[in-house]
Amino acid sequence: MTCTDKPTFDKFFGSRYCENSKYTFTNLFMWRDMLNLQWAVEDDVLYMFSTNEKNFSAWQPIGSQEKMQDAITKILHVAEENRGDKKFMFVVVEKIFAEELEKYPHAKFNITPARDRFDYVYLAQDLINLSGRKFHGKKNHLNAFRKEYPDAKYLPITEKIIPQCREEFNIWSEINKRANPDDPFIGCEQAAIHEIFDHFDKFKLKGGAIVIDGKIAAITFGERLNSDTAVIHVEKADSNIRGIYTAINQSFVEHEWSDMIYINREEDMGIDGLRQAKESYRPIKMIEKFNATLA
Repeated sequence: MTCTDKPTFDKFFGSRYCENSKYTFTNLFMWRDMLNLQWAVEDDVLYMFSTNEKNFSAWQPIGSQEKMQDAITKILHVAEENRGDKKFMFVVVEKIFAEELEKYPHAKFNITPARDRFDYVYLAQDLINLSGRKFHGKKNHLNAFRKEYPDAKYLPITEKIIPQCREEFNIWSEINKRANPDDPFIGCEQAAIHEIFDHFDKFKLKGGAIVIDGKIAAITFGERLNSDTAVIHVEKADSNIRGIYTAINQSFVEHEWSDMIYINREEDMGIDGLRQAKESYRPIKMIEKFNATLA
């Protein structure tokens, strides 16, 4: 997968109303190496596969609904020829495709909710206004931040400030590595975000940063997911600054996504602290995803 493949993926992902944050070119491109991602287009259906030490996984094929039953047959043939001794499974598929698996006549599947991969979706105006009792704590954090840092500025991410964003992001990543030396994800994420910065304009992303005393204190970026939803791919900040995450969250949506109805802030990956943080913003809905194995 290279940057030149983006129009192909955009065509398929944009052909329907997709709520699953996994199905954006940016997301797949960022994690393609870690996923060992392979893909192909056949009969106007996009097929994607990923592998690790244990599993040979198929992602949801993207194409017209009437082609899905044939697509399942093709995927099972590919899996049989390529999985070796690895376990085969469908991963992070939407409910509509899980229903296709349920009615597939040539095999039975065990379909289970992938709760750690559910997307959290919020009303954009809730994240902007933080109104009412349910957002009282968030509003307090934001007010405390503004009181302590009255000169803090929000800036859209442009080529001009990307070098500063890179520099501060490296500092945060190295601190995180020292605190979690056995976590390989940190290094993968660091490389992935730098690569996105390399192609920021080509990916048609919107980004935002908060600057305090001339120094980048928080960065974030995302893109339009569908006609009424933006998806936030990354949000990083100096965790020593009280209220900085509330500030970058609120400012980014207010400045870049106020015309959207919903904001998808992706999944919690089963991390307790991240789940608690995402739930604290009171999601309006969750986007369910499912894994499926052959029965």
